[in-house]
Amino acid sequence: MAALTQIQTDAPPFSPAPISDAEAAAMFRAALNLFRLWGVTDEQAATLLDLPRRTFARWKAGEIGRIGRDGKARLSNLMGIHKALRIIFREAPRGYGWIKRPNAAFGGRSALDVMLGGEITDLMRVRRYLDAERGAW
Repeated sequence: MAALTQIQTDAPPFSPAPISDAEAAAMFRAALNLFRLWGVTDEQAATLLDLPRRTFARWKAGEIGRIGRDGKARLSNLMGIHKALRIIFREAPRGYGWIKRPNAAFGGRSALDVMLGGEITDLMRVRRYLDAERGAW
């Protein structure tokens, strides 16, 4: 039996750059538009972003504060969900509507219902499902 050889490389393992504050602010502005298209209330949006309702209202008015690591991860997952829906559905309104439709993959609950659990893992669950549906890459 042939021996396996180990391939060595000098390249460090891939590590994506952290999301900058400017990128996070841009994602927040994009998320506001996405929430409008999804028909999400401000209260629901605050839950999705894990922000107090008053903080969300202030940020929505343009006074975006510091977005921490968790907030950046939440925004990244929301953008990933949006991207996957745009790939899966040719007609954007169908993708926007999908968010609120009951889905057997979520036990008859909608993706929005799952995400409103409030945990970052709830957002990740929806994103993983959509990535698997679209073929991930």
